[in-house]
Amino acid sequence: MGNDADSMIKIKSVKKTFKSDIGRPEIKAVQGISLQVDKGQIFGIIGPNGAGKSTLLKMILGFAAPNSGSIKINGLSPLDPESRDTMGYLPENPYYYDHLTTDELLLFCARTASMDKENFATRANQLLEITGLTEARRSKLSTYSKGMTQRAGLCFALIHDPDIVILDEPMSGLDPIGRKMVFDLIIDLKEKGKTVLFCSHILTDVEKLCDAITIMAKGKVKKQLTKAEISEDTRDLETIFLEAVSQTLPDTALSGAFL
Repeated sequence: MGNDADSMIKIKSVKKTFKSDIGRPEIKAVQGISLQVDKGQIFGIIGPNGAGKSTLLKMILGFAAPNSGSIKINGLSPLDPESRDTMGYLPENPYYYDHLTTDELLLFCARTASMDKENFATRANQLLEITGLTEARRSKLSTYSKGMTQRAGLCFALIHDPDIVILDEPMSGLDPIGRKMVFDLIIDLKEKGKTVLFCSHILTDVEKLCDAITIMAKGKVKKQLTKAEISEDTRDLETIFLEAVSQTLPDTALSGAFL
């Protein structure tokens, strides 16, 4: 972890609970999490389903407010319009108005980000070429496969050239060629000085890509690792992960059901 001057995302003692049905205890989705994502890092968050990963991302994005603790995006509140303009987001299951074409979807995002027409056209052409959607750019999203929708979502997340890119299961629904495209795109973002925060169940990709990794389970941080620490460990990331969360998983998960 770097110093505060390097921080793009700083989370301190964040908690988030949700009300449950009458007579049932509240749901403790996130329980006192602290972490820091530094400028130019690829930072991975991994954990079993229900670990609180998506809730944490929603708080970083300003979609949900923590019950306690603090979140800063480059020193600002997630609710500050300036911080929101610096972030791009791909949700795990992207849903867009399916009567739109990809061109129309990207234009909508560009207008909300106040992009000028020339920059938008250049950026859109680049992203559609990278994601292989150039020929389908004028087709309605309702005609897209899951993988194509995922790639359109990537374009949407990146069209305004954000400094921070947040990806929730970016490889979901993609074939091996699509996965390699996303892998290479994440590397390219790092080379351009962007900060990438992503969640994934594909631990081999996380291990290869990430400069730092946080393992979560039941709303808590179970382990934090740097790339150097993983390289020095004789165990692979899957083994490290399973040992870190072993007390929170049923026996069936420990046999590899998580993956």
